[in-house]
Amino acid sequence: MRHIWLTLDRGDVETERLQCEQEGKDTAPLADQFERVLSLDPADAATQTAIGALLDATAELPVRPDFPYSEPSALPDIQALRPAAQAELPTSPAPSDLEDRVYGAWAGRCVGCLLGKPVEGWRRDRMWGYLRDLGRWPLDDYFRYGVANDAVRSKYDLRAEACFADRVSAMPEDDDTNYTTTGLAILKRFGPHFTPENVAEFWMTDIPILHTCTAERVAYRNFVLQVPPPESASYRNPYREWIGAQIRADFFGYAAPGNPALAADMAWRDASISHVKNGIYGEMWAAAMVSAAFVSDSPKQALEAGMGQIPAQCRLSDALRRVVAWREADMEYDEAVAHIHSEWDETRGHDWCHTISNAMIVALGLLWGDGDFARSICRAVQPCFDTDCNGATVGSVMGALLGRKSLPAAWVDGIHDTLHTGVAGYQTVRLADMTAETLEVIETVGRS
Repeated sequence: MRHIWLTLDRGDVETERLQCEQEGKDTAPLADQFERVLSLDPADAATQTAIGALLDATAELPVRPDFPYSEPSALPDIQALRPAAQAELPTSPAPSDLEDRVYGAWAGRCVGCLLGKPVEGWRRDRMWGYLRDLGRWPLDDYFRYGVANDAVRSKYDLRAEACFADRVSAMPEDDDTNYTTTGLAILKRFGPHFTPENVAEFWMTDIPILHTCTAERVAYRNFVLQVPPPESASYRNPYREWIGAQIRADFFGYAAPGNPALAADMAWRDASISHVKNGIYGEMWAAAMVSAAFVSDSPKQALEAGMGQIPAQCRLSDALRRVVAWREADMEYDEAVAHIHSEWDETRGHDWCHTISNAMIVALGLLWGDGDFARSICRAVQPCFDTDCNGATVGSVMGALLGRKSLPAAWVDGIHDTLHTGVAGYQTVRLADMTAETLEVIETVGRS
């Protein structure tokens, strides 16, 4: 049996070459082997063996001595390289509004995800052309199937079955919200001291392998082959710095409100089973940022608190510092978007799915959103790339920052407080109930 989700192809080989180069590895010694593997018939079973051997060889390549970044994957090493100066935050949110903020985080994540979900995979010419043809530029509302005429639907290949806001009555199942729910389920099953091995066990017992993609799918396959964490993250995994871990971050921020270091610690335990280096940092940053949002005065304060939990001299920190500097220099939003597109090629899968490109867009939404929920999620989705993931992360941060009562009814009422997931025991849930369960987890974490 040859299943597309369980094999590697030429595109994955090219991804591996890019990944190595960005990690600071010189692939020149393997140039002939790369070309030989790329010339093989993907349908031939022997090609998988050849790709595996190439990935084993790239894993042995050293990082160049002149590489300007320090990027470990082990938690103690990451913690040792964090910025010396850390943002000062209150230790916990006021008990009087914690429930509202947790509720806001859940609702905000769902709403931001729903905004980006119907246009996931759209490139700029398609999304921006669609919005302009409808007189809806810049983006300021959900994508709705019913507002388009037949000519626009045909031109932009709109599918009625897509998750347009006017065709759903609840938040549909999505990996971004499935993994948030998974975080809740892991903490309830294993407690605050869960291990990477516990996360791997949960995946194998509760998540079908074909519900996973890219780095998660490779890690899952490695578990089955008895490759344990952390080796499961690096063994024959071309996607090891893609966005998959970053989208799994948010619940660890919910579980440790006002404690970014603890949120980042839990995020590392989750990320390290499937990702390395910046793939891990993305989840640690996002979890710490969400945690900080519960007690922050601004999105920027939360964003910078998240940056405080990852190595100061890594590629992700460098990219985020540049986005912050653009905002401080009063760069126009459209110019900032153009800068990101000049660095990352949206037509190339590696760039489109990478942690860093999408983290820059998350920062863009938060910093140019001016503290407004709707503006923030729209500015995270409009640049394209991984639209539902970035909308969800920004929605989560803003929901925790503002609270459920402050979220606009026009954005939250349409999902009727309801979330569908693929997680056992949580197929259809009320966000109010998820909030109550989260508060129980917070209490358990606080006692540990």
